[in-house]
Amino acid sequence: MNEATIFLDRLHFAMNILFHYLFPQLTMGLAVILLYFKTMALRRDDPRYHRAFRFWLHIFGINFVFGVVTGILMEFLFGTNWAGFSRRAGGVIGNTLAMEGLFAFIMESAFLGLLIFGEKRLHPWAHWFAALMVFLGTWLSGYFILATNAWMQHPVAYSITEDGTFVLESLWGLLTNPWLFWQYLHNMNATLITASFVVDSIGAFYLLSGTHAKSARLFVRTGVVIAAVTTVLQITPFGHGNAIQVFEHKPAQAAAMEGLFHTEKGAGLVLLGQPNMETQTLDNPVVIPYLDSLLVAFDPFAEIKGLDAFPRDEWPDSVPLVFYAYHTMVLLGTAFAAVMALALFMLWRGTLFKTRWMLWTLMLSAPLPYLATSAGWITAEAGRQPWMVYGLMRTVEGASPHVSSGNVMLTLLGFLAMYVGMGFLYVILMFRVIGEGPEPDDDTADGPNSTPKEAA
Repeated sequence: MNEATIFLDRLHFAMNILFHYLFPQLTMGLAVILLYFKTMALRRDDPRYHRAFRFWLHIFGINFVFGVVTGILMEFLFGTNWAGFSRRAGGVIGNTLAMEGLFAFIMESAFLGLLIFGEKRLHPWAHWFAALMVFLGTWLSGYFILATNAWMQHPVAYSITEDGTFVLESLWGLLTNPWLFWQYLHNMNATLITASFVVDSIGAFYLLSGTHAKSARLFVRTGVVIAAVTTVLQITPFGHGNAIQVFEHKPAQAAAMEGLFHTEKGAGLVLLGQPNMETQTLDNPVVIPYLDSLLVAFDPFAEIKGLDAFPRDEWPDSVPLVFYAYHTMVLLGTAFAAVMALALFMLWRGTLFKTRWMLWTLMLSAPLPYLATSAGWITAEAGRQPWMVYGLMRTVEGASPHVSSGNVMLTLLGFLAMYVGMGFLYVILMFRVIGEGPEPDDDTADGPNSTPKEAA
């Protein structure tokens, strides 16, 4: 297989998945927040929560549509660009992909329709049930997709036929892959971080512009509380648990993540540095001594394997990419926790809504969780290389053998042009919804049982 074709195949899929995941990471997190707003609206019959629910349902709907379109295209790439992988592994991954489509996606779509069009037609608690099912659908969808990825990271419950085809031996084993536990918690918690930062950001924008004050305070308060909790959980136990299993089962990737070229006892935790592939060292390292060994093995003098412990053809294809992506994710995650801890303290003190520099910080921070999440997925996927199914099937074996580099380049450019257009459309729609804002604070139709006095 031509190396240029393999590179373009990988670039094509990477571009598609990174663009696609901009949308479901927000919808999966927003599903939880929507359910919270709907629950509080019915429990308290509070107009603020009804307004918040309707506003964020518009945001959810826009992101859901763009996520569906880009997700469908992504799955077609398995057949067009990665036919070798589909032929050999389709009997395994086809199960979870089908379950994602049949159980999660259809349930999510159907109940989203009820959620959007059924508020005045359904009993209030039936409408709440639709919000619950949208939440379950989005998180089931995430579970089945991550189960597919977890099998590629840590294959279980399979056998291999004489012609090299993977056969699923236990569906339950596939769905309870030990790798999936920490991966799912880490990923889904990240969606809550993304959603809470976006809710924070828009609330802060309204406060700074002096509009929609009641809704803005609710948005900021809700986002800060959720973000303060989830950013800590993302570091420990979710992030730490996910990292530990990488060290245990994929030590070459772990060494690349840490920039550890040589096996060390009492390895330090690298905060900053630049991998030098010629000298196989880190340039200008900033290291906390012994901390890496302590975090990984709970022993400050434990031995941590470096890249020199593995054959060169089992190293990730781009050690610097894995190193920088991982450290971008970790440093941003640490900054998130620090900022949200301060914001929560200011909220408790009653000064947050009047502190403009913090509101500016919250407003401008919305893109950063997207960057952190993208860096995390680059760490996982680039770190798995050169394996498509770790330890069993190399990436070069999974490409479509009869698709030329010219064909891949043409479709890559076509997809890129289409996604640029979709990106502009998405920005226009989001700006329009944000510009219109929630319903006015004096709206008299906030809830099914609202009175004009309550709505005011």
